[in-house]
Order: sequence, then C-alpha cells, then structure tokens
Amino acid sequence: MATGKDIALRLMLVADLVNEAEALVSRLRNAGTAVRPLRPESLDEMVGMLAQQPVDMVLADYAAALLPFEQVAKAVIGCGRDVPLLATLDGISDDILENVQALGAQAVALRDRPQQFLKTVQTEWQALEARRTQRRLEAQMRETQRRCDMLIDSSREPIAYIHEGMHIRANQAYLEMFGFESFEDIEGMSLLDLVAPGDVTAFKALLKSLSKGEEAPPRYELTAHDADGNEFPAVMEFTAAQYQGEACQQVIFRHQAAEVDPELAREVEELRQRDQSTGLLNRPTFLRVLEDAVADAAQQRAQYGLLLLEPDNYQRILQEIGLDSADDLLAAIADCIRQVVGEQLADGSAHAARFSEHSFAVLARGDHARTAALAERIIAAFAARVFEVGGSSSSITASIGGVQIGEKIASVTQVLAKASQCLQSSLGAGGNHAEVFDPSATDRAEEERIQAWVERLHDALANDRFLLHYQPIIHLLGEPRAMYESYLRLESGTGETITPMNFLPIAEEHGLLGQIDRWVIGHAISVLGARARAGKPVTLLVKITQASLQDPSLPAYIAEQLAAHGVPGDALLLQVPESKVFINLRATQDFAAAIGSLGCKLVLEQFGAGLDSFQLLSHFTPGFVKIDRSFMEDLSKNPNNQNRVRELAQKARDLGIQSIAEFVQDAASMSILFSQGIDYVEGNFLAIAGPDMNYEFDA
Repeated sequence: MATGKDIALRLMLVADLVNEAEALVSRLRNAGTAVRPLRPESLDEMVGMLAQQPVDMVLADYAAALLPFEQVAKAVIGCGRDVPLLATLDGISDDILENVQALGAQAVALRDRPQQFLKTVQTEWQALEARRTQRRLEAQMRETQRRCDMLIDSSREPIAYIHEGMHIRANQAYLEMFGFESFEDIEGMSLLDLVAPGDVTAFKALLKSLSKGEEAPPRYELTAHDADGNEFPAVMEFTAAQYQGEACQQVIFRHQAAEVDPELAREVEELRQRDQSTGLLNRPTFLRVLEDAVADAAQQRAQYGLLLLEPDNYQRILQEIGLDSADDLLAAIADCIRQVVGEQLADGSAHAARFSEHSFAVLARGDHARTAALAERIIAAFAARVFEVGGSSSSITASIGGVQIGEKIASVTQVLAKASQCLQSSLGAGGNHAEVFDPSATDRAEEERIQAWVERLHDALANDRFLLHYQPIIHLLGEPRAMYESYLRLESGTGETITPMNFLPIAEEHGLLGQIDRWVIGHAISVLGARARAGKPVTLLVKITQASLQDPSLPAYIAEQLAAHGVPGDALLLQVPESKVFINLRATQDFAAAIGSLGCKLVLEQFGAGLDSFQLLSHFTPGFVKIDRSFMEDLSKNPNNQNRVRELAQKARDLGIQSIAEFVQDAASMSILFSQGIDYVEGNFLAIAGPDMNYEFDA
C-alpha cells in the first residue's frame, strides 16, 4: 500500500543506544511524520553534521553519557543556525526543567508520554517553519518594495504617497507635472499646497475623512496649481497603501485633459475584472478581494466565509452536452449561484467568481453558521434546478468546500489550502455535499471526519470498494521478467480514486490495517492466478504494514489463497518498510521464515533511510531491498546521493540480495543506476501506475 511522501523532518538524534533513537523515529513515522534521521556518535561528528547538513531539529537524551546534554546544547547554539533543541526524558522535575531551559533547549519531550512527545515535536517543527516562512516573506517584501520603487520611478503616471496630508514619496512624473526638480523640493509639503484656493475647503474635508479611515472616492475632481502658480483642472485617484511599513494614501494626479472618456475607462475596468463566460469576477480580481478580507479578519477581527464549488461529474456532463456548450454550462452554474447569493452581491457583503476552469468561489461576510447555511442553500439550489444547456435538460449537483476566515486562519495560503482540502473531501464523499472548516470547532469537525472515514473503510472492506493500480518494475539488464508493484486505491464514487495517504493513518488508529492488508494480499493473489491462466504470468510486489508482521495467522491465509488460485509462492513479493522491521525484528524474522516456506520473499522498503540499515541485514535476509526514494532526488547532480546508492547496492549485492530503485526521474539517473549495479528500476519516468498491466517488458 503506497502512502505517498510528505516533507521530511531532518532530525538529529543524540542517544547512547541506536535502538532508543530508532524507537523515537518509528514513533514519529507511525504518527504520519516523514523523518530523515541522523545520529552522531561523537561531538566532532555532531558539529560536522550541523555545519554541513541541513538539520531541522535536535532531539537529545538529557541523561546521555556518550554525548552529555550540556555539550550538545553548546554545539547547537554555537552552530549559528535556527535549530530547535529538545530534551528527551522519561520524567521531569522543576530542577531539570529549569536546567534544560537555562542550557537553551526550546522544550522537553517525554518518552513515556507519546502524545506529549508527538505534540511537542510537531509544535516546535511548525514554529521553526513559521520562522523560516517569516524570514522568506521579509526578504520577499524587501525585494517587492525595491521592485515597486523601480516601477513607481519608471511609471508615466504622476504618483505620490501621502501621510497625514504630507508628501513622503513622489515619482519623477509627479515632480514634472508640478514643476519641481527633485523630491527634496516637495518632501514634507502638504498636498493642500498644490490645490487651487477655491477647492481648499472641500479638499480639507476629504483629507479629514481619509484620516478617519473612511473610504476614498474612486475619483475626485479639483483645480490644482504647479510650482509657478499655473492652475489646471485635475483628477485624483486614492488607494490605501503602505510605504516603508507606514499606512498612507497612494495618489495618482492627472490632468483632466488627459482623460479621453472617463465613462469608457470605467467600463473597460469593469470588463477587465469580470470573467467573460459567466459575468462573475475573474480569479485575479477575486484574489485581491480575498486578500482584503483576510487582512480585515487578521487586523479587525472581522469574519468571512470562503466557499469553493465544483459541479459533480463535470467531465461526464461535458461529454453529454458537447464541448461547444461548455461556456453555456458555466454560465448556467454562475446564474444558479447568483440566484442564491444575489442580495449579498448587490449590497457588497458577498463576492462570487469563476475561480478556475470549472470551479467557482463565493466570499461572504458572516460567522460559521451563516457560511455553512449559505453552502447548504447553494447545494439545495443546484439539486432543485433543471439546467437547460446545449439543447438538453440536466440535473446537476455540486460539491462545496469552505473555510471560516478568522484570527486563527488569516493567511490567503492557509485559507485556500483548507477550502480546497474540504472541497476534495466533499467530492470524495460522493458529491452533492458541503464541508466547511471552522477553526474554532476543529476538534468536533475532526472527530466527525474521522468517524465518516472509519465507516467508509468498513464499507469498502465489506463491499469490495478498494482497487489496485500497477506500476512496472523493469530489470536494467533487460531480463524479460514481468514484474509490477501494486498500489492500493479507494473508489471515490465519482470516477476518481483516493490514495492511501488520505485514509491509512485513520485505518491504523482504528485497527483496520490488518484487514486492509488481507484484502490487498487476497486480491493480488487472485490477479496473479488470472494472469497465469491467461498465459501472462507476472510477479507482483505488494505493500504490507506492521500489522501483518504481528499477525501469526497471516501466513496460513496466504498459503490458502495461493493454493486456491494455483499461484506459485515466488510470484508474490511482500514489501515492508525498514522502520517497521527495526522495531518488529523478531516478528519479521518469524514472518519471513513462514512465508519463505511458501516460496514468497520479503522486500525491505525505504532501505538506507534508517539510522543503521546494514545492521538489519545481519539479522535476516530479504529477497530484495528497495532504495529509499529520497536518494533519487536530483541523482544526476547530487554526488552524495550517488555515493550512498552505490554503497547500498554494493552491500546488497555482496549478500546476494537484489536491489530496486524507485522514483526514477530521468534518463541520466537510469545511466547512473546501471553503473552502480542496481538490478531493477521503477518510476513515472518509465511508466505511471494504472489499473491495467500493459507494459511491454520484451519490447
């Protein structure tokens, strides 16, 4: 079962025993955290690792003898990098806590309290990522400000920035318009000094309203005068802005004579903001509105709800009505949204947009209850409406994912990510459904989501709603042996499939991994039997979990299935991650012996990713090792990864174990892997996984 690959935590572990360090790594991996571990055995090695390798966090045993915690703390602080240090203990006292903090540790992680341990590690990792993000944003902001300054200076528009009525910035076009040679001539000058006497009183009132935070008019006409006192009719446009971190107003000053047709200009601007097929806002315009709402939520504690909507089974509907009617379909969907949200669109408390090819977005003021109610009204409106499109009548349902924007989730990236996640969850639940995330009710929503998944997994097991996809594994020396790896998928009910990373953690938490493994193994053996009877025998690699290693009755089940389908044992390869073997070594040895008597072999997955991968091979001999996919990243340009792959392949070859490299990305990597003695390769570069076994191995 493939679980996908998350961003890995680059973790340094300081512990006297490798088993203790491996147990902490396994605990994190079991909780769904991908880990790239390091374990220094001396202070010099630790200092070298901190200086030469990217490290996200250091977990150090407070009671370690080989590397005392005080020395570790000094090394971490002395490396000059933002690397959080966590002390691992079995118990804690006030004196220990005080000493740990005095030495510079960020937190204490208790080994005998798994939930506290996991929460502490995740919290410190998230805090680190937040600091890194802030530094990146600050650098981007500085670069953006530099570019903005360049754009302002090069603009032909006369632009100035005004704070409390005074000039704090102006470009060359602005200076030329009023007859000034340099900004020093105008710096600190009141904007009123450029207004003709007859308009000063009215303009003072405008500046006063702006200082109170009132909205500026989109266009303000007055008479201005230049440095020589020459008057001319002008038009001003105001936009709230920031300059060097200070709130101000951006002013564009134009001669009225330069305005050819103001009404036409407004119409063009309106068209520029709209999607031509639906009449709703286009994506860029909507994103600007969303940015304003997120800022308002963060600064003023205002509440907004964002809804993302997609019609269910869009591709099927499009095939029925024809591609030439696609725009008519989108317009009909937009009209349905307008009918529900019409009043709020009219009073400005809501905005609707076409967000992508066939997805739509609605942003509305209100709390979670109002947002959820709006989503349900839209769902009901779709279900009740008959859509007349392309000369045919159709009923169309929709799925909605939403998020409540507030202080707890007040960044555009977070908001869109969470809304998109909820939309995918609604689609995965079968469509005609709305799911709205409420940060203030996370726990309740999470419990409901998990319970829905548990019920769905029970249904999938009972009604055969799982399926397998297959990816070919190719021998680098051209051996025509047909071999595939199987990947578990779950039917979504909409024609799409769901990957295991969405449900395996929940399955593990609720004790369903063993049942899912049995379904996979049984289905795989059935497929092997069907292929053999058709004269197209294959070898199939099947992922299993640690639940299978701990199930003493599973080998008998495998023997029964092999006999029932007439499949030889050597056609079935059972793959288990290295990290699971390390903490279940005795069970793995027993399991390998039991299936070995049937002719089946074990494949050791993620080989090389652990703290001491070679140590495992001294305790049992798998049929294959699969090199951890992290070593394939930029393999042709990364000599460190090349050396590691060569070392792993050589060790396997010396022990008579065949090697597999997965996640192969390009032809250059293929050449390197061949020269390093890798036996088999696999990856999307060669062929993507799919429901059929149709690769030509002898081509």
